[in-house]
Amino acid sequence: MGMARRKMARRKATFRKATIRKWAPWMLLLLAPLCLLNLSVAFFGNSLVFPLSPFFLRNKAAALGRYALHRPLCIFRGHLPVDDAVARAEAKQRLPRGLLAALIQVESNGRVHRISSAGAMGPGQLTPSTAKLLGVSDPFDPVESIEGSSRYLAAQLATFHDVRLAVAAYNAGPGAIVNRTVPQNGETEFYVRKVMSAYAATHRPQPPTLATRQVP
Repeated sequence: MGMARRKMARRKATFRKATIRKWAPWMLLLLAPLCLLNLSVAFFGNSLVFPLSPFFLRNKAAALGRYALHRPLCIFRGHLPVDDAVARAEAKQRLPRGLLAALIQVESNGRVHRISSAGAMGPGQLTPSTAKLLGVSDPFDPVESIEGSSRYLAAQLATFHDVRLAVAAYNAGPGAIVNRTVPQNGETEFYVRKVMSAYAATHRPQPPTLATRQVP
């Protein structure tokens, strides 16, 4: 009886090995495009992405396509500094001074070519669908991208009349704001804290400096 069980176990082990050998090349062939897509996002977008992540594939592919169209142009013509683009957009949309700058800092740390693990693009981290909604054709162009982000943020402020809720809506979407509270989804609440902290830092009074007395 024990001999029969050992033989059966050996047969099962042999069958498993044969199956793995048979299907391993096909699995590698199927996973290669997925791995290449995620590694490309990590490399070109300067972000952390798990190579075998199956999430947001369409957004990632769209983001890489936009990046491929944008990159050759910006090599030759360059970009307007992000701080200048932020200041212009804040003034144009009459946003609270420093709010958009804080949001851009948290979203991308001001990196124009950033692509997130979810396929969000540019300094304001616009998803392909949001960029299309805002009419932003090049999310990696800081002027166009930040202008779109400022309009989206201004719309949330006009809707909720509250800075924290507007920031939460920018991150999670206006539909996620229920009963005028910040969504507790494991991401948005921490995002709002980071943005509000960066925003508060822009309003901290500077320490007084001692005037140097000139000796005649």
